[in-house]
Amino acid sequence: MMEIMVCPMGGGAARLYSALAQPLDLAPSDHPSPAYQDPHSGCLTPPEPADPLDLLRECEEALRDRPPRPLRAFSSARDADTHPSPNGSIRVMQWNILAQALGEGVDSFVHCPLDALNWAIRKYLILEEILTYRPHILCLQEVDHYYDTFQPILASLGYQGHFCPKPWSPCLDVEGNNGPDGCALFFDQSYFELLESVNVRLSAMLIPTNQVAVVTTLRCRATDRRLCVAVTHLKARSGWEYLRSAQGSDLLRHLQNITQARGVGGEGPSGRASGTPLLVCGDFNAVPSEEVYRRFAASPLGLDSAYKRLSSDGVSEPAYTTWKIRPTGECCSTLDYVWYSQDQLRVDGVLDMPTEEQIGPNRLPSYNYPSDHLSLVCDFSFTDRGE
Repeated sequence: MMEIMVCPMGGGAARLYSALAQPLDLAPSDHPSPAYQDPHSGCLTPPEPADPLDLLRECEEALRDRPPRPLRAFSSARDADTHPSPNGSIRVMQWNILAQALGEGVDSFVHCPLDALNWAIRKYLILEEILTYRPHILCLQEVDHYYDTFQPILASLGYQGHFCPKPWSPCLDVEGNNGPDGCALFFDQSYFELLESVNVRLSAMLIPTNQVAVVTTLRCRATDRRLCVAVTHLKARSGWEYLRSAQGSDLLRHLQNITQARGVGGEGPSGRASGTPLLVCGDFNAVPSEEVYRRFAASPLGLDSAYKRLSSDGVSEPAYTTWKIRPTGECCSTLDYVWYSQDQLRVDGVLDMPTEEQIGPNRLPSYNYPSDHLSLVCDFSFTDRGE
């Protein structure tokens, strides 16, 4: 058993500030410890509880020379106003945060100033957004600073995390990289108890691909209900629609096996098989007209897309979740989704998208927005149906 040495140091917020400020040329360990390693003394300590407001103030201080970030409002669902959940909502954040190696290396955001991509500042913008909305469940893609930044800091805030790197991450081709990027899933341990977590390498026609998913089954402490949460990142670029469809089908197959095995059997009120309610968050790299989107919408798992709640007709997705300018031109599209079991979960509210004016003419990323994707934040509650 490894001996944990406790080193003298300041309060939790000061130690977390050191974690943010440390040099980022440390290679991640093959067997990382849940303990935190102080960058100055090298001592390992169990993660101390930290005050999120203190850390948010640290972020705001580090960003004091940046333009203020435009505020985004929540849109409440009509049924949530008339029938509030007695146990409160579960807040979920979905976000492709842009791998640092890709942003600085191969993604070529031609109108983004180079210093806006500096990790020494960009990491504060990412953490500030997380701390502003305080999700109970956090699903991230393109995470290449899991072990040296997100895991220790979020652990000190009471989150438990699970990380699955891509087998052949393109980050590894960038000089000075911080290791492979992948998907990460964090949950607030005061709200949830971990039952099981598995990493899935997605296949297409039984052939393993470079895309992955993390699938975690939790128990809600307030309601004693189970909840299965998955985070994924499907194949990018046009021309790969068939591969994304196959990867989506493979993920749906895994989710059906997991949720039905954990469920109670029988059928829900809409005739779909009941089981553990499901949340699927991810950058699907697919617009709503693509086949993989239709597969999720028509799945026997009874999934619906939460962000359709922003539209006046209730059936349209937002106009964009990513908006960038590359050498090949401007791309404004919806690629990111939060799918949920509509028979067993209810959408209480979703975070509005920033306007074109708020995003600005140079699009994403920018001094205000650390990623080429916008975060999605949804509040859910359990319905009386299901388990």
